[in-house]
Amino acid sequence: MTCPICAKDSDPKYRPFCSRRCADVDLGRWLNGSYAVPSQDPEDIEAAAEAMDEAGEGRLH
Repeated sequence: MTCPICAKDSDPKYRPFCSRRCADVDLGRWLNGSYAVPSQDPEDIEAAAEAMDEAGEGRLH
C-alpha cells in the first residue's frame, strides 16, 4: 500500500500513511474542509448553503 499523500510505501505505524508528517497533512486537509463527503440530500445541501452564507457575513471580500 502506498501513502495517499506522497505515494511512498506506507509504514505500519502510520498506516495508510508513510510518516506522521503525511498523517498530519491529511488531518489538516480534513480540518480545513479540503475533503468533503458528497451528499444529494436536499436538507444537507440547504444546511451547507446556510453555513456558507453565515461564514461569509462580515467579510470584506
